[in-house]
Amino acid sequence: MYGDQATTRRILTELGDTWAVVGLSNNTDRAAYGVARVLQQFGKRVVPVHPKAETVHGEPGYASLRDIPFPVDVVDVFVNSELAGAVADEAVAIGAGAVWFQLGVIDEAAYERTRAAGLSMVMDRCPAIEIPAL
Repeated sequence: MYGDQATTRRILTELGDTWAVVGLSNNTDRAAYGVARVLQQFGKRVVPVHPKAETVHGEPGYASLRDIPFPVDVVDVFVNSELAGAVADEAVAIGAGAVWFQLGVIDEAAYERTRAAGLSMVMDRCPAIEIPAL
């Protein structure tokens, strides 16, 4: 497990409420769709990030993190592990406060780079599972 319980709690309760969800589209069969809904139910603003830049759950989408015209607190990553490191690097570049790699998304080098850059990070966990337990 990457990211201790204190880090998980801090990301979910203290770092802010604007979550960019990378990989979020209107495909209701994808995990990102349901997780984003849970985050909204717990008061988080969910910002869809997907090449299609679709509006999802009432929030306008953006093609990339760099396209978002306001600060992002947490970047929640729903892409293949091979692509996740580049997303983490982009999260650092835009000044996000934390990066969250979803269940099954693992890139140890990206985890180390992101933490070294000063961001909080958890990997291979799901906020929709963690947040109700708080």
